[in-house]
Parts: sequence; structure tokens; C-alpha cells
Amino acid sequence: MHSFVGDTLGKRAIEATDRAGFVVNSLLVPYLLSAIRMLEAGYASADDIDRGMTLGCGHPMGPLALTDLIGLDTVQAIGRSMYDELKEPLYSSPPLLDRMVDAGLLGAKSGKGFFDHPKG
Repeated sequence: MHSFVGDTLGKRAIEATDRAGFVVNSLLVPYLLSAIRMLEAGYASADDIDRGMTLGCGHPMGPLALTDLIGLDTVQAIGRSMYDELKEPLYSSPPLLDRMVDAGLLGAKSGKGFFDHPKG
């Protein structure tokens, strides 16, 4: 497997147990959902939440911009799948995310999410 991943795909593999989300999504999805909860609670604006993580933590993109890039519906579906398997509240979908997906605000693919995106 490591040869296929490294040689064919040009990626580096890591080892993880077989569970929903593996390593990356198990860490990433709660981070994204927490940013949405912060916005929903009025803790900070979308711009300030993202700016805090890019400037304060050196992330190349803030969590709300990343959610827009991935797709709000995709983040919602991943979170729901992980919640269904693990029953951990940190994977539950925030009401704001549910309302935005229901309204068709899916991020970059729809032109509007937490930020406006040129359709192209």
C-alpha cells in the first residue's frame, strides 16, 4: 500500500485504525464545526474567526473559508456520518450549518457560504 500511495499518488501514508474519519477528519471536522458554532453564538465575525486562525496559528486558510471550499453540505454529511458512528457531540451539525445547507448556501460551489465566491 505504501508504494502505491507514495509512488503512484505522490502522498505519504500514515497508519490509523479503521473508524469513521480516520485521523484527519477526526480532527478537522470538529474544528470546522466549532468555528461555525462560534459564528452562530456571535463570538466573532466570520472574517475575524478566519483571521484569528491564519494570523494566530499560521493556518493557510481559516476554518470558515475552508468549509466553503470543501462545501457546507459535504462538511455536514461527514459530521453526521461520524456522529452516527461515534455518538460524540463534537461531530453534531450546528443549526446554522443545517439552515445554510437547507437554503442552498453550499460555499464555493453555489457562490455563497460564509463568504461570497465568484461563480465561474
